[in-house]
Order: sequence, then C-alpha cells, then structure tokens
Amino acid sequence: MNFLLFLICFLFTGLLSAGNLVKGTVFLDKNENGFLDAGEPGIENICVSNGKEVVQTNAHGKWGLPVRKNEAFFIIKPSNFTVPLNSHSIPQHFFLPENKDLNAPVNFPLSGSSEEDTFSVLFFGDTQARGLREVNFILHDVVEECIKTDAFFGVSLGDIVADDPALFAEVSQGIGQIGIPWYNIFGNQDHDRDESRNENKDKTFRKFFGPSTYAFEYGQVAFIGLNNIFFNPDGKYHAHLTETQLEFIVNYLSFVPENKLVVLMMHAPLVRTENREKLFEILQDRKYTFSISGHVHEQINVFVDEEMGWKGDAPHHHLINATVCGSWWCGLTDETGIPHATMNDGAPNGYSIITFDGNKYSIRFKAARRPADYQMNIYLPDELTPNELDTTKVLVNVFAGSSRSQVKMCLGKDGPWTSMKQVKTIDPECLRMHRLSPVLDTGIKGQALEDIFGYKMDYPSLSTHMWEAPVPGNLKEGTHVITVKTTDIFNQTWTAHRIFRVRPAK
Repeated sequence: MNFLLFLICFLFTGLLSAGNLVKGTVFLDKNENGFLDAGEPGIENICVSNGKEVVQTNAHGKWGLPVRKNEAFFIIKPSNFTVPLNSHSIPQHFFLPENKDLNAPVNFPLSGSSEEDTFSVLFFGDTQARGLREVNFILHDVVEECIKTDAFFGVSLGDIVADDPALFAEVSQGIGQIGIPWYNIFGNQDHDRDESRNENKDKTFRKFFGPSTYAFEYGQVAFIGLNNIFFNPDGKYHAHLTETQLEFIVNYLSFVPENKLVVLMMHAPLVRTENREKLFEILQDRKYTFSISGHVHEQINVFVDEEMGWKGDAPHHHLINATVCGSWWCGLTDETGIPHATMNDGAPNGYSIITFDGNKYSIRFKAARRPADYQMNIYLPDELTPNELDTTKVLVNVFAGSSRSQVKMCLGKDGPWTSMKQVKTIDPECLRMHRLSPVLDTGIKGQALEDIFGYKMDYPSLSTHMWEAPVPGNLKEGTHVITVKTTDIFNQTWTAHRIFRVRPAK
C-alpha cells in the first residue's frame, strides 16, 4: 500500500511538472514567415532560456523549460543564424507569456546567415530623451550619420529615455532608420514609475525590447545583456546583480567554449555593481572577457584588477562608454539648435565603434557630427610672452585615453618628441562653459536665457584622460605649432595640432 501511494504521488508530481513546462521547437524558417511549416526542420544544440535555466534543443529542435512568474522565454541566437526583426529592427528573439496560452508550443524561427569573425558594432550610451525635442537631438546629432554604417548591429546601453517609457516607440523608430539589428539594455531612467516591485520595473521595456537579461552570439563572441539596476520599495535604486542572473550566466556559459570572447553589457558600471565578486568568480578562468556600460556621462577605461576583486590572471577591461546625450543634452545650442552636450569630463558626446576580430576587439570613439580623427582637444593660450613660457603647460584631453595610452608632443616640424604626463584634472573648457551658468539664469522679457540658448552645465568632474607637459623654452617671437600624438591600447594613433604665438613682453 505504501508503494502504491508512493507511485501515485510520483505520477501526480510528474504531471504537475509537465504542466509547468513550456515546450517548443527551434526551426529553420525557410520561407521566413515566422511560422513552423511542414518541411521546415528543427535545429539542434540551440540554447533557450527562461532567464535562469538554459537548455539546448535536441536533434529535432525540441526544448522545454519551466515557467518562472511570467518571465520571458528567449532563444540565444547562435552564430551564423539570424532572428526576425520587427519594423524598428529590434530582434524578436523572445516570447512574453503574459496573457498567452502556455499549453501551446512556443516555436522560435531562425534563418541561416554567413557571419564573419571580424565585424563592428555601434554602442550608444544614454540617449536619455526628455520629450520629442530631445528625441530629435538623438536623430540629428548621431543617428543620421550612422545610416549606411558598416556595423553589423548596435546596442543602446540603457537610459534610452528620461523616466518616460512612452517615448520608447519614438526613439526606437528613429534608431531603426540606421537599418541594422538593434539591442537594448535596461537603465534606471527606463523604469515604470507606477510599478513598486523591482521585478515589474522593466514591464514596458519588456514589451518593446524583450527580456532585460538575455544573450546572443555573433562570430566568435558571446554577448550577455544584463539588467543591473535594482529598485528598492522606496523607489531608490542601486547597481546589483541578482542570484538568478548569476545562475543564468553560469548556465549559459557552460555551453560557451573557453576560446570565445564573452562581452557583458550593462547600464551601471561593473565596478559599482553589488555581487560583482560572484560574477568575477564565474569569469575568472576565462581568458577572453570584456564589459561595457554607460550611466556616468563620462568616458572611462577601467582595468579591473586584483585590488578591485578581479580573480583572473590579467586585469579585466571595462569601458564606461561615452553618452549620446553627453551631459544630458546640456550646453549652448549650435546653428542647428542642437546643444554641444559636452560630457562632464570634457569629452564630446558621441558613441563607440567596437570591432571584434575572433576573440579580440578594438574600440574607436566617434564624436557626434565630428570627423573620425577628432580624438582630442589641446589647451594652450593663443599668445604667450617669453616670461610666460617657463610657467605655462600644454594640456591635452584625449577623449578615449586610458592609463595605457602613450601621449607625446613636439614643437614644429622637426622638434623632438616629448612624453606627456597623465594628470587628473578638470577640463578647462568644460569649466569655462559651466561658469556661464549665472548668465543663463538671467532672462529677457520674462523668458530665461537657458530656454533660448541651452541648458546650464553641471560642475565638471576630474577627467581621467588628461595629459600635460611644459611648453618648450627659449622660443623665438613669432607663430609656432605644437603637435600631439597619442597611441592607445589597440595601437591606434591619432594626431592633433595647436598653433600659438610668442609676443614681446608688454
């Protein structure tokens, strides 16, 4: 009798488990209509996840996963395949179970594609639009110049909008004009303000872009998108990775070969994220890793080492990416009505173009609406007297510079190259623009000048990518040119020039 009771309980439990499973097929969509038609084969060894567990499809493309409190199911796009895109070029790699029949099969279509191991990706930090006016800034300042890009896809690193998810449609429609697949990361400004529970804060985001933690592969790279913004019941947030997210990473990486590059994408910087030590333990035996974030409105290359808790043999490179909105679309407007939006570290607003080559990568910063070789500002007075030469220094802001950059300068065409010293200081032009704030606080006929000429700038931060060196002494009176050359960690070299005069002492 006890055995029979056990058997009944076992069978009942099995039925319950089967009822809590969502099942489906990953198939080759030959006619690309999005539906599993007769004659379309299943594809094996494709990863599918519910945001925690990860399974691979069997020989017939079949998969099954338990339901997790309305969490999305998503396919992890493998290399040499594509997922469907909607009309705004957003990948449709997910299934949202809200108000859906979970007893029906969930089938994911894939189309074959030939992907090169060398490819480029656009990374946008914080577009952060407040209203349609600033949506237009995004489109005119950055998106238009990216049309016909050679990049294969793009990623927005969170804070797509400024506390107004209703603008997701306008922003994604505009970015969709670039014409490449576009992935999105959840940021603190992208939340639903009327939702009190953290797990519901990305509700509108999910409807537009899919799950806020997900993964996909391209070439020899595994990309993992992470929602590392955690909201407390009082509405305040902090950077945090949940145990469920960490389990997802572990489960997914069990299917990723060690020789592939793993790229983590998030909104808040990795070095500010709680539970990062557990993440470091997961990654410690992997030789090829890289991570990227936004949020700070500065551009900083961080080499996460043992002092910061990193467990790997070599430091982990984390890029805090430049922001599209720069300093929240602040600053004086130009002749087209767009603010200069210089970031708080003195770098212009813009974005990154990252080229992946197998499991290697290189990064190039691109300033909005500026030439590709605009990579630094040189600060030196237009005129100096002989008495000022000994006390004046050349100051350079290398926008994408890091502690591993080499920066040198020379005087004239044939002068010797002198190494410049990296310093942590405020960008002088950024400070000058901030000092205009009292002027912009005034008004004309009851209208604030700020509303006419552009928003005030915040007080600038200490920039991490500044270099200085003394002006060469014993200069003759007349006009001179200084050339600055910088070489970054990817062996990319950029040069810039500054012309100045030596005048007789008055």
